[in-house]
Amino acid sequence: MTLWYPVLGALLTVVGCLCLSLMLRRRRPWEPPLDKGFVPWLGHAMAFRKNMFEFLKGMQAKHGDVFTVQLGGQYFTFVMDPLSFGPIIKNTEKVLDFVSYAKELVLKVFGYQSVDEDHGMIHSASTKHLMGRGLENLNQTMLDSLSLVMLGPKGSSLGGISWCEDGLFHFCYRIMFKAGFLSLFGYTKDKQQDLDEADELFTKFRRFDLLFPRFVYSLLGPRERVEVSQLLRLFHQRLSVEQNLEKDGISSWLGYMLQFLRERGAASTMQDKFNFMMLWASQGNTGPTCFWVLLFLLKHQDAMKAVREEATRVMGEARLDAEKSFTFSPSALKHTPVLDSVMEETLRLCATPTLLRLVQEDYVLKMASGQEYQIRRGDKVALFPYLSVHMDPDIHPEPTAFKYDRFLNPNGTRKVDFYKSGKKIHHYNMPWGSGVSKCPGRFFALSEMKTFVLLMLMYFDFELVDPDMPVPPLDPRRWGFGTSQPSHEVRFRYRLKPVQ
Repeated sequence: MTLWYPVLGALLTVVGCLCLSLMLRRRRPWEPPLDKGFVPWLGHAMAFRKNMFEFLKGMQAKHGDVFTVQLGGQYFTFVMDPLSFGPIIKNTEKVLDFVSYAKELVLKVFGYQSVDEDHGMIHSASTKHLMGRGLENLNQTMLDSLSLVMLGPKGSSLGGISWCEDGLFHFCYRIMFKAGFLSLFGYTKDKQQDLDEADELFTKFRRFDLLFPRFVYSLLGPRERVEVSQLLRLFHQRLSVEQNLEKDGISSWLGYMLQFLRERGAASTMQDKFNFMMLWASQGNTGPTCFWVLLFLLKHQDAMKAVREEATRVMGEARLDAEKSFTFSPSALKHTPVLDSVMEETLRLCATPTLLRLVQEDYVLKMASGQEYQIRRGDKVALFPYLSVHMDPDIHPEPTAFKYDRFLNPNGTRKVDFYKSGKKIHHYNMPWGSGVSKCPGRFFALSEMKTFVLLMLMYFDFELVDPDMPVPPLDPRRWGFGTSQPSHEVRFRYRLKPVQ
């Protein structure tokens, strides 16, 4: 036993020195304002995790557009001036690294051991299969899956012309998850069995989703940690490459990436973990976004009227094909500028991602004002566009209001000219991230959400149970994690229109 004392003593000395260096950190000349908080090592971590938006708003009011804060033993420099985003996002010198941070995150959350080639592989697969002809094929598959989920194998399973009641968030999330899962991972010969499996997986996915923010922040209790481990094992098993060999129609996008992993010699267990990571990345935001779109349309009848008129003009009259599938041309998705503006406005109001870069070596941050700041190696540079861009009244007047035509020019074309301090701004809406961290699947995600919204408008009557109910606030626990979710559910009723 005494042999361990020198080792333990050395370890405690190293840890003590590290903690001491963190506690003694001081702001150097030319560095941004430093705010470590009053709690050693933790710093402002609790306030940040409780309500990221309010915390950063307070820090900006206190320190200005650039400041460094201590969060759980790490130092983050937040840049709040969108006119200064360009050099950070482009960063051709590779001093600000996204890939290393992403590798750490996916290993912690999904157990997937990523390598440097993965980032390029995912972007290559997305360019090949989620754009152009590949996107058209996947859009058709998604339409078929939505028809199956919303109408059932025998047609008209959503209650026919009778009114049904549900939570709007649950309704949108469930349908989008099931259709997305089937589109990506394929079918067996038993469609009802496929639907039942997708429904069961959604229940498990939703539970994981609720635990996700605290899982990322390492705040789970003992029982919750056990539950997350069980959920991960279940998804790895249900999405295993072995089990999916029995299915037809696995998406070319997913197949391309799995083939890459096999050729690289990745173990089958690692491919299983990769599958769940891709399911999460593709399905974690589309359902919640559709919830907000439908809710905003229900609360703003001028927007509802404009989108319905556009849908009728582009798609024609709604009808069912043998009562089992919707008649819908995915090519029409290219001709919906009003709906495009609605989608962009919804994402501006509800998408709250954080963009992070790891500082690989001492870095000089050059602001648009001409001011320069020294950022230390090992720190992280962070952008929170929701506060600094989406809610900036200079860029977007009345930023908290939903304006369905905010991204439309008077002639009906897409509006891209926005200004801050009299200067045209490139980064005026950033729901998908930007630069190397920009969502590679955004074109498919947008297409599947637009398809679902158009199907609801064309084929269903739906209304709020309480039309006077205010729009629920964003759940503060979800700040920084893609599309935010509502603080509470919203009840609505729906029915399938009688169509030919």
